[in-house]
Formats: sequence, structure tokens, C-alpha cells
Amino acid sequence: MRKSHPVRRAVLAGAATVSGIVLLLSLKPASDPGSAQAAGQAPPAAAGQAPQGGVNGAVTGDAAQTQYGAVQVRLTMSNGKITQAEAVQAPKGGRSDQITASSVPRLNQAAVAAQSADIDAVSGATYTSAGYKKSLQSALDKAKASAGGAQGSGNAQTLTGDVAQTQYGPVQVRITVAGGKITKAEAVQAPKGGRSDQITSSSVPRLNQAAVAAGNAEIDAVSGATYTSAGYKKSLQSALDKAPAGGGSSQAAGSGGGSSQAAGSGGGQAQTQTLTGSVAQTQYGPVQVRITVAGGKITKAEAVQAPKGGRSDQITSSSVPRLNQAAVVAGNAQIDAVSGATYTSAGYKKSLQSALDQAGG
Repeated sequence: MRKSHPVRRAVLAGAATVSGIVLLLSLKPASDPGSAQAAGQAPPAAAGQAPQGGVNGAVTGDAAQTQYGAVQVRLTMSNGKITQAEAVQAPKGGRSDQITASSVPRLNQAAVAAQSADIDAVSGATYTSAGYKKSLQSALDKAKASAGGAQGSGNAQTLTGDVAQTQYGPVQVRITVAGGKITKAEAVQAPKGGRSDQITSSSVPRLNQAAVAAGNAEIDAVSGATYTSAGYKKSLQSALDKAPAGGGSSQAAGSGGGSSQAAGSGGGQAQTQTLTGSVAQTQYGPVQVRITVAGGKITKAEAVQAPKGGRSDQITSSSVPRLNQAAVVAGNAQIDAVSGATYTSAGYKKSLQSALDQAGG
């Protein structure tokens, strides 16, 4: 048998090696999300996650109450993507300080990576994680509503109202608005347990139907469900307040302060928005601020909730008008606290900032 020449063997071996390398390179994925993330780039967002459509600025979710304290998330958006997440409220005091310091940074990082509220709970921080995810989803809902308004009034928007606390439990309403009209209303939270189950199952469907029919929050209370009806209407109005300027008609805005209303008949004139901030809990009671914005300026500010009872009545009546005036003059939440009303002032400023966040201010 004729032996192969050494030079020929070397050439054949080299050719086989080159072919193997080419084959391996052809099998490599076109993109590597892991390496992109390691390089500091955001991974591609899957459909149905963070809203696309050019949403920019800060969006603050509703405060989520947990067994150990409130959790509230603020997102920074750029072109519809989450670029930063932070907890502006988190459980504190005692053991909670350690859990918050350990879990919140990981939750913030997970929110940016996932571009949605579908993130894993941090081990050992179950309640904080659940509250974080709930507030995060609320922020995304608000961003989605803003994106829908920017794209045109014909697009459907999902708006979730603030939680309204009642004597028998929280009520929270989520609505779908399309073409400036409420096309769907549902209670994502309602009183439950014991007698409340029966009242809720009977009254909520009727309230949902009434909201769609009326197109605003001016609906009648259901007989025998006074507290649930009041909470429903309050949360419904809050959802309507969150509709972006130009995103719906005056019907969906409701008579109690709607999403937007032209300042004049001319299409190029400034528009007016009514925005209700999240409830800020203070040592003496909740504070919630509603503002009217026109032409990018605060034209009116009012406290729709403020501490009351005993000494608080006097402090509220003295401080709130001054805080309202200061908000209009400053045009932002950087206002001085009223002497003798430290807690009310702090809550006012916090809720005011939340309202401004909704306007992108």
C-alpha cells in the first residue's frame, strides 16, 4: 500500500481544522443578550412589557401597603424603556431597615432588566417584593396610558385608579378608555370576607356597568353598599385623572376633574389637565393633592385629603391654603414647609410631586 506523503497529511489536517472553526462560528447565535447586559446595554424588550411609543420622564406608581409598611416605585423612562427604577417608599425601622437595604437594590435591578413587573421576589423579603411589584405595575400602567394618549385618542388605554380605603376594606378601579370613552370598568380590589363578599358580588358589577354608561365618576351609589360605592367612585375618578392630555374626550374626563380639556376653541391653544397625586401617609393622617396644569404651569392646587380631627383641624385649615398658594407660585414641589405643620407639609409635597410625575413634570 502506498503511504501518504507527510506534506499531504499536514495540508489535509489544516483544511479540516479550518472547516471546523468555520462551522462553529456559523452556529453562534446572532445576538447574546447576556453579553449585551454585561456591557451595560438594556436587553431587548419582549412584547407586552414596558410600553413603547416614546414615553420619557419619571413615572411614580401608587403606594402599595404591606404588612411592614408602604412600598412605592418610581421609574425613569426613555423612549418607552425603563432606564432606572427606585423605591421612593419602603419599609423601615428595626429589622425592616436591613431587609430593605438588601432587597430593594436587587428589585430595582430586576425591574430594569425585565422591563416589566414580572420579576422574582427576593428571598427573605416576600412582603417588600410583593409591594414593589404591585407599585411597579401601577407605574407601568400609567406609562402605558401616557403612551396611548401620545399615539392618538383612538387607541385603548388602561388606567388604574388609586386605592380608596373604606371602613370595610380597600377599593381600586381599573378602566379601559378608547376613543375618549370608558369601554370597560373593573374593581381590582374590593372589600371581602364575611358579609362583604355578598355586598361586593352584588354591587361591583352594577358599579362597573354604571361607570361605562356614565362615562365618568358621577354615578349613583348602590343601595346597601354605601362605603363600597364611595370608594369605587373615588378610585374611578383617580383613574380618570390619570388620562393624559389630549387622550380622551370631556365625557371620559368626568365632571369632577377630567384628564384634559381644551383651554379654548383653538386647536393650538394650551390644554388643561387635572392630576391627582398618590396618597401620602403622615403621622396624623393622609394627605393627597390635586393640581390643575395649563400651558405647563400649575394654575390650581388643592388638598383632597388632609389630617383632620382635634388639633389637626386647626393646623390643616391654617397650613393647606398656604401650601396650595406656594405650589402655584413655585410651579413645582420645591416649596417650604409651613411652620407648625411639618408632617402635613411633608405629605403635601410628596403627593404634589406624585401629581407632577404624572404630567411628566
